[in-house]
Amino acid sequence: MTRGWLVVLLVGAATAAIKAAGPALLGGRPIPGALVPVFSLLAPPLFAALVATQTFASGHRLTVDARLLGLAIALAAAFLRAPAIVVIVCAAAATAALRLVAGGSP
Repeated sequence: MTRGWLVVLLVGAATAAIKAAGPALLGGRPIPGALVPVFSLLAPPLFAALVATQTFASGHRLTVDARLLGLAIALAAAFLRAPAIVVIVCAAAATAALRLVAGGSP
């Protein structure tokens, strides 16, 4: 078994353990009422952090490139209430078009 497959198996096992921890710790009991608002507030900042790092990070440095145009197009399409697939295709097409015009930079 190669080192890569070992990492894949370990990450898979850790993911399964983390997913099983919630039901195991709660034991079928409902989530405490004080935690429900906290859980509902977690998703937006986590998603924003993911979008920001995927848009502006290049290795260990900040960069502005064609991905910013893709994000702007996606935001505009989402604001206009386009279906999710349309948002994704428009953003990908805009990013690809700018990269093509700019000489194929990643």
